[in-house]
Amino acid sequence: MPAPPLPPAVDRRFRVGERGSTLGREVRGGVATFFTMAYILVLNPIVLGGAEDRYGNRLPEEQLVTVTALVAAVMTVLMGLTANVPLALAAGLGINALVAYQIAPTMSWPDAMGLVVLSGVVVCLLVVTGVREAIMHAIPHEMKQAISVGVGLFIAFVGFVNAGFVTRVAGEDASVPVQLGDDGDLSGWPVSVFCLGVLLTAALLARGVKGAILVGIVVMTVVAVVVDAVAGLTSRQWGLTAPSLPDDPVSLPDFSLVGEFSLFGAFEQVGVVTAVMLVFTLFLTDFFDTMGTAVGVSSEAGLLDEQGRVPNLGRLLFVDGLAAVAGGAASASSGTSYLESAAGVGEGARTGLANLVTGGLFALALFLAPLAAVVPAQAAAPALVAVGFLLMSQVRYVDWTRLDVAIPAFLTIAVMPFTFSITHGIGAGFVSYVVVKAAVGRVREVPALMWVVAGLFVVHFAIDPLERLLGVR
Repeated sequence: MPAPPLPPAVDRRFRVGERGSTLGREVRGGVATFFTMAYILVLNPIVLGGAEDRYGNRLPEEQLVTVTALVAAVMTVLMGLTANVPLALAAGLGINALVAYQIAPTMSWPDAMGLVVLSGVVVCLLVVTGVREAIMHAIPHEMKQAISVGVGLFIAFVGFVNAGFVTRVAGEDASVPVQLGDDGDLSGWPVSVFCLGVLLTAALLARGVKGAILVGIVVMTVVAVVVDAVAGLTSRQWGLTAPSLPDDPVSLPDFSLVGEFSLFGAFEQVGVVTAVMLVFTLFLTDFFDTMGTAVGVSSEAGLLDEQGRVPNLGRLLFVDGLAAVAGGAASASSGTSYLESAAGVGEGARTGLANLVTGGLFALALFLAPLAAVVPAQAAAPALVAVGFLLMSQVRYVDWTRLDVAIPAFLTIAVMPFTFSITHGIGAGFVSYVVVKAAVGRVREVPALMWVVAGLFVVHFAIDPLERLLGVR
């Protein structure tokens, strides 16, 4: 049955028809994005709730679920309404670990969240002044393509890790850093669900089935629920989320953590120099993670123009900065754009209308958090692997015959998954780009801002010896 037509006002507002999309595609895309990133409702409270601040205080996990859903819902909808791109936002992984295990132990939780707010304010100021957008436009087109490919490998690796298909090898004497399954072999029902999900999603994509990625998530969630019930598996065997239906799917949200931050308390706790260094680290991570995500998702959606520029970039970047502010103000850690949005793009989402669906589902999760946690990582992760393939296909646009382009592109692509960081991949690419260009006598081809950003990345990579030199560590 065909989807009902969009009201003309909605079509004009979101340019759905102009971008070759439909209401059905936007809805499917919004739902797919939600299910591929719903794990943050479980993971963010675990990361933040598992750490103590300087005074031994912990953040209550129940309240963390509420603020995580709240920030994701509000900022995702805001991104859709203002920037009109299918890019969802939520508390950033990696940044939350930095806040929990490096920053909070040196001060109180309100002080730590105040630094997150300040980093978001810095991002917003750079957007208002045009600096952040200018940096985005200064990136050569070939490097943007390399960023998209690197993001593809990164997100596929995230899928493999989340599903338990790839695990870290324990022990200091391990000869390899990662391995297949828990002990070098695939064993257990959960990883079998993931493998079946990858094959199912691949088959559906190859046959051109509409909603292939979303169908794969739904089907494998049902399979996981059945397997869990029949095999009697424990939650530990599934990992983060067990696919068991909750006794009570409804819970009332607790907003007690909203507003619990101190804007300048950290400066008194750890000193001005250390506080500034911490804000710089938070800012740089969010700044370039968003850059890679925006380029990768927009490229896959076919939204980049002839110069490789992201549509409504200024608005997109400003909302992303506001998400950091909102995340800190709500004690949910810094909010940021999510790579998993590419799953929605894979379902056909091309506009911010999909964000209204994703944000609406996060809003429902405020009351239905137990039900939102039914989808296990093993059912959602195949979508990330499929999206990784879609983004990887853009490797054909890199000119591998020109070493001054190919070498920085390769380093960008390789460093992202190998360091588990988009920021580090972009940094390696930028630094090598200016160095290689200079080495072959093509300095004039390097935009001035690329030199500035490359210099900032050198500082970022050398942050530890710099802190030691300044006596703050």
